[in-house]
Amino acid sequence: MLTSATTTRARGLPVIGRSPEIASLIILIVVLVAFAIADGNFLSPLNLSNMLAFLPELGIIALAMTLLLTAGEFDLSVGAVFALAPVLVTLLVQNADWGIGFSLLAGLLLCVLVGAINGLIVTKVRISSFLVTLSMLLIVRGIALYITQGFPLKSWDQPGIFVTLLAGDFAIGPFRLYVSLLWFIALALAATYVLRFSKLGNWISAIGSNRNAAIARGVPADSVKIWLFILTSVLAGVAGMISAFRISAASPVAGTGYELEVIAMVVVGGTALTGGRGTILGTVVGVVMLRAIRNGIVLIGVPGLAYNIFVGGIILVMLVLHALLQKTVARS
Repeated sequence: MLTSATTTRARGLPVIGRSPEIASLIILIVVLVAFAIADGNFLSPLNLSNMLAFLPELGIIALAMTLLLTAGEFDLSVGAVFALAPVLVTLLVQNADWGIGFSLLAGLLLCVLVGAINGLIVTKVRISSFLVTLSMLLIVRGIALYITQGFPLKSWDQPGIFVTLLAGDFAIGPFRLYVSLLWFIALALAATYVLRFSKLGNWISAIGSNRNAAIARGVPADSVKIWLFILTSVLAGVAGMISAFRISAASPVAGTGYELEVIAMVVVGGTALTGGRGTILGTVVGVVMLRAIRNGIVLIGVPGLAYNIFVGGIILVMLVLHALLQKTVARS
């Protein structure tokens, strides 16, 4: 009987251990049910529409951060890039009389430059991504503040194809949704394919697990990391432009603290901070969870400043839970 029970546990537990997003999904369901019971308006079409309006902007950055963390690196400059990209676009349109299309292209090229610098210094100079991207955060945020003198700018608010593609809205029944939600879903599907079914996904996981072993097998580790830094920076800039178009304002302090919130979303979903294990589904769950918590605590009357307490507590719970699951699976 003891052998049978042990065999049953050995068969069942590894499934959970290999799918840390299941634990995250269970906690998400508990969170949603708790807020729905606490306030009947939590699941109302208006409140859900409000949550889904903000969700894609951080979610898009979180998808790229998942790939980067799986490769064993992370980027603390995404919040600053989130602000600088739309600020540059707005200044080029207003002060340099550039067209909105060329201005957006210039903003994206700036993001590519920031990501490339991060990646090259991390991979070629061998400095920790924490130190490199922390320095880049200060540089990029400082540039955004300097060129605007610290004041927000009124961004492009005239109708056109770019505004429609990035921040257009539409209605489905009682719900008002934004095009950015479709971008988030499409990018999540693409990232899932890359991480789970492509050779690049295998390379990313191998680099995060054991970089030297991956290189010995012919994996171009440095090139992969550089392109992941570029992707993360570009998607942070795109998210910033989506936000600026949606609210018709580009602020040099936008995105403050987003770097930590994005990392929290990814870690809560089950991606390992040490690299080698990533899950896009878990990241999507983490994004929904943290946005639901931010919305729910305000709705039920908890001061918004208490949000960090909830986020910190959930991160600790998820880290402990994932660690316990891994140890249990290893023993089994």
